[in-house]
Amino acid sequence: MADVRNWQELSRAIVKLIRDQYGIDEAILKRTAVLESDIGLTIDQVESILDYITETFEIHFPAGTLDEVLKLEELCLLACWLKGYYKQPSFISEAYAGACRAVNPAAQ
Repeated sequence: MADVRNWQELSRAIVKLIRDQYGIDEAILKRTAVLESDIGLTIDQVESILDYITETFEIHFPAGTLDEVLKLEELCLLACWLKGYYKQPSFISEAYAGACRAVNPAAQ
């Protein structure tokens, strides 16, 4: 995963993680898919995915992430912004964005 250099590669790495770790058919892993209802992930599984992204890509998700992120696309865009590869997503609240910037220097 060290070869991830842009938002497309990071998004693809997240999709591959979900596919490989949880045996989810890639046809289900569409950008508009809701993590819990469409993909079938539990809250614990989503938290494990966030932990993996944190460890692998040195991204820190502040408290409240599961209140802000519902869809696969949202998870990918948020991770890309926190890593400094993409602009701030419009779907997150300003309070959450401030918390993200506080723990992720690249998210400016």
